[in-house]
Amino acid sequence: MDQLLLLLLLLSSGLQAEGEHNSTEPVRLVGGESRCAGDLEVNRRGWRPVDHGDPPWTLKAADAFCRELDCGSVVSMGRRAESSLKPVWKIRSECVQSGSALSDCATSGSSNYIQNLTCSDSVRLLGGTGLCSGRLEVKSNQSNPSNPSWSSVCEADFDQQDAQVVCRQLGCGAPSVLQGALYGEGEAPMGTKEFQCGGHESALLDCSSASERNTCSPGTAVSLTCSEPGVKMVDGESRCAGRLVVKHQGEWRPVEDYRWDLHTGQFACRHLECGPAVSLGWRVQSSVKLVWKIRSDCVHSGSPLRECAEPVTSNYIVNLTCSDKLFQPNISVSSSMYGVSGAQKQGFQVFRGSSFTISCSIQPQYPGGSFQLNFTSINSTHNYYSEPAVNHSARFLFPVAEPAHQGSYSCVYHVSAVSQDFSSESRLLSITVTGVPSDPVPFIIRAVVLPLTQLLVLLVTIGLYFYCKATRGRRPSRQEDIELDYLGVPAEEEGAQGAE
Repeated sequence: MDQLLLLLLLLSSGLQAEGEHNSTEPVRLVGGESRCAGDLEVNRRGWRPVDHGDPPWTLKAADAFCRELDCGSVVSMGRRAESSLKPVWKIRSECVQSGSALSDCATSGSSNYIQNLTCSDSVRLLGGTGLCSGRLEVKSNQSNPSNPSWSSVCEADFDQQDAQVVCRQLGCGAPSVLQGALYGEGEAPMGTKEFQCGGHESALLDCSSASERNTCSPGTAVSLTCSEPGVKMVDGESRCAGRLVVKHQGEWRPVEDYRWDLHTGQFACRHLECGPAVSLGWRVQSSVKLVWKIRSDCVHSGSPLRECAEPVTSNYIVNLTCSDKLFQPNISVSSSMYGVSGAQKQGFQVFRGSSFTISCSIQPQYPGGSFQLNFTSINSTHNYYSEPAVNHSARFLFPVAEPAHQGSYSCVYHVSAVSQDFSSESRLLSITVTGVPSDPVPFIIRAVVLPLTQLLVLLVTIGLYFYCKATRGRRPSRQEDIELDYLGVPAEEEGAQGAE
């Protein structure tokens, strides 16, 4: 009887201890396929579901909850709508990322949205530059999920197909770098397995494995870098312009304009390996759709686009234009004798002693910039001074053409945009300075015929002026009528006017 009573007391004590343990557990995921997926709940004077504070969470902030649960890294997050308002804990991402205890970051509130998370469960990357890079660790004792242990993987036991599975399980892109100790050695891997994946599995622990090895030498723990999920432009004139869309969990979604500016757009342009951001705008869709809200302050902190994304609904979409490359400048020459010169077999010709101007221009792409004129002759190569680009053009005047000016010219456009310097060079323009025009007709027309014609027109105009002034106010004679008819003035009309 005493033994039975003792057994009941021990059992009661054990149940009480277990209840106390559960009551002090700070965070959990419920309603999912495993303890590492589902609706997020936090225990602070009682369990309540969680909704994010203001501003919204990013994957980087949500990763703190997966670490707290010993569930690896965050893979995705979302919000589930409830039919009515419920008491929730509001948790601000800044508090979470500061390292404070999750329960200390919770404030009481109400919402009809509940945050849900999916964590990677059995794999994680530590010490990397983001959620998709770091030293690989695998959960080793699945028999005790509430108190797991993690171990590194030997480089010799891991290959490219294994890496494909891990990157997929983490919600990242394809593996790009697989190298031992790239992100620190950590502890020497002990009790690890050699994984034999086909590359198609959804989780590393779904792969077959060989027998465990006791240990492997230091410095050989696998470090892995997965590429970030896809980012691309659609519906634009090139791959560097259009609507910005991001791929996550196999789904392409557009990006909402959440306080973006050109500096924020530069991060997307850099990811696409385009030039600097040229313009940024937004357009309104006809209906509300699922989009990624990517916070600019998160992007500016150096985090990848994926880690700064939150799934929301909106009808405002980012339109971004990056520069694939600078346009090529145009170059032309004009002469005081020829006007704008045309191309000849010998190149462009200017007459010795005349003035000529070389003009540089470029299609509008960036504000400002400058043009530099390069010159190459048989004997020398040098650069003329630079001129600022005014209305995307500049002119270089040569008052007196000399034989020394004969050679090849090019315009080089220089511009700085988003803390980067760019330049682009025009085609070569060849100039020949000649003592006697090879075709004198244009010279004769311009120097003799045209001035005489202008003088003749001027004399005729002056004569008509004085004639009209002398005959004003008196009736013309019959002879004058004839002259007026000749000049295009009807005599009857003149007579009528005189009678009046």
